[in-house]
Amino acid sequence: MWVTWLDRWQFGMTTVYHFLFVPLTIGLAFLISIMETLYIIKGDRVYLRMAKFWGKLFLINFALGVVTGIMQEFQFGMNWSSYSRFVGDVFGAPLAIESLAAFFLESAFIGVWLFGWNHVPRKVHLLSIWMVAFGVSLSAFWILTANAFMQEPVGYAVINGRAQMNSFGALITNPQLRVEFPHVWLGAITTGSFFVAGVSAYYLLRRRETALFAKSFRIAIYAGLISSLLVAVVGHAQGQLLIHSQPMKMAASEALWHTSPYHAPWSLVAWIDSAHHRNPIDIEIPYALSILSYNHTYGSVPGIDELQAQYIRQYGPGNYVPSVWVTFWTFRLMVFAGSLMILLALYGAFRGLRDDEWLVKRRKYLKIMVWAIALPYIANTTGWLMTEMGRQPWAVNGLLKTIDSISPTVGAPLVLMTILGFGIVYLAFAVIDVYLFYQFIHRGPDADDGPDEMDPTDTLRTIEPQI
Repeated sequence: MWVTWLDRWQFGMTTVYHFLFVPLTIGLAFLISIMETLYIIKGDRVYLRMAKFWGKLFLINFALGVVTGIMQEFQFGMNWSSYSRFVGDVFGAPLAIESLAAFFLESAFIGVWLFGWNHVPRKVHLLSIWMVAFGVSLSAFWILTANAFMQEPVGYAVINGRAQMNSFGALITNPQLRVEFPHVWLGAITTGSFFVAGVSAYYLLRRRETALFAKSFRIAIYAGLISSLLVAVVGHAQGQLLIHSQPMKMAASEALWHTSPYHAPWSLVAWIDSAHHRNPIDIEIPYALSILSYNHTYGSVPGIDELQAQYIRQYGPGNYVPSVWVTFWTFRLMVFAGSLMILLALYGAFRGLRDDEWLVKRRKYLKIMVWAIALPYIANTTGWLMTEMGRQPWAVNGLLKTIDSISPTVGAPLVLMTILGFGIVYLAFAVIDVYLFYQFIHRGPDADDGPDEMDPTDTLRTIEPQI
């Protein structure tokens, strides 16, 4: 039991840390693509300097994301070998495609974009950053294909005690993937948007490079508004899927101990007494849970106790209830952070239509936007904690329990030692990341980014041999 607990802590720690970099990589790649596109269309060199400045921060984030991501796949063989043996024939395929196709695609075009200034035609250079944005999104798709299988296993058959893929099409059309990928991808765009808006606000507060960062802020706030609204829409669809695919997770996220009445209320906040399966304090919004679950004011939602009894009959004796407290509150923190982002983006988008000077004078709002950089990270982290903790005790929902997934030969002392080792290494990475970000943000856009360094003739420059 201790080994399972430590293995889960190690995987959770490294995964949450790695996912601090992934959304920002996706979001920044998309926004930089828009900035360079505007430069090509308008010919305004402000957009060129903008793309180069954010590109430097993107490269720092991308590099650290790659390093922290390597350990994720190694852990399946080190600490979760029983899991890998059982579902490796299914789970390994999308991860292999991600490594061999998507990652190499994005890496190759990052090289073209980074070293191609003034050496490739403008449109080719523009295509390279769009291909980077496509590549990082494609990586997310294949990783989430693997994760969606854990949430809702499809396209497999158990043969000789192992899950083997029998339909690749079913794997990539998984109902869970259809809502999970857009939710994560749009959340990544929101992350990049609020990062760009927050750093731009930092410059506007100091009246540095006002023309550049006012434009940068507007691009980010409009992208953030659209993406945050769509995150809420897709998240609503994802919640409705839980009613059918993972009803226990849905019940735990609402601390719903007993099947709800026909017109189900939604708990805004509650004091959860897990020992006695009740909520002594529960502030509810009438009909809201039925609306969230079924899009109308009627519809009962299964409760934890009834589902526990059903799972005992279906899977045998055991505790099938996840941590209700964690699932309940992480869901509400995610919703709270998302709601704040929508409100801040709405204000900035509609009031920010005025001139740059008006934006610079909104100092309170700009200060809030600097701190609002943290909001998407809170939403991303709590969302994943709710998703993964709410699935317990399953590693693969309804198919393989977490306790049966660990490596039988890796003891608790070794896992604890690696947790401490990873913690020290990841702390060093965090210091490096913050230091590099601070240095580049403090320095600002380089003065020599102003001239157009791309070949204006749209032809490859001839390199004459030196004698």
